[in-house]
Amino acid sequence: MEKLPYLYFLCISFFTVVFTCADKIFAKKSKRRVPEKTLFVLAFLGGSMAEYFTMVLIRHKTKHKRFMIGLPIIMLLQLSIIIYAIFVL
Repeated sequence: MEKLPYLYFLCISFFTVVFTCADKIFAKKSKRRVPEKTLFVLAFLGGSMAEYFTMVLIRHKTKHKRFMIGLPIIMLLQLSIIIYAIFVL
């Protein structure tokens, strides 16, 4: 049971990386893109760090302030929640 959170974050991170890479591929081929809303939902669900590092690594959406500012803010919010859960609850 204690491994469940790790498994969750592994899975959400995996799907976040897949969707981010797919969006990059679709962009290059002028195909229908993954909605930005979907990418942000995946980030909020716990894939923010995976999405940020994937975007930097594959140079996708790195010129979009919405992502390059928004994802670190989401990461800080999630880190705050984790710290609160560990030390206060």
